[in-house]
Amino acid sequence: MFINDVLAGYFSNPEATASTLDSTGWLRTGDLCYIDEDGFIFVVDRLKELIKYKGYQVPPAELEALLLTHPEIDDCAVIPFPDKDVGQFPMAYVVRKNGSSLTEKSVMDFVSKQVAPYKRIRRVAFIGSVPKNPSGKILRKDLIQLATSKL
Repeated sequence: MFINDVLAGYFSNPEATASTLDSTGWLRTGDLCYIDEDGFIFVVDRLKELIKYKGYQVPPAELEALLLTHPEIDDCAVIPFPDKDVGQFPMAYVVRKNGSSLTEKSVMDFVSKQVAPYKRIRRVAFIGSVPKNPSGKILRKDLIQLATSKL
């Protein structure tokens, strides 16, 4: 089914229609997806949530998935931290497992060994829990506000 069968456009708003529907009728949702070898579609992130580091786009969900493989990390969230030189860089909020003495440097080293240089975590803060809405979505805006309130 083509999107034009469901949505012809926004009423009296050609700019909104043009930014949402492409010339062939595809709907731009802002979701980043991939299709596996069996044809299943997986939504992995949102374009609006991408971190823009020196022109590179860094998906926070990719770094979060990597961080969650660390044996001493219970939960985490990655946010864009503003920087005048690079635009934004990845910052991680990490919830340590009970008894862990994980350090900021060890978290950054863990990630840097596994990703391209532009995807490296450049700042880490430890918190008791990651703020989430009732459906489990990370409240990144709250974490960004917390991180930037100390500037």
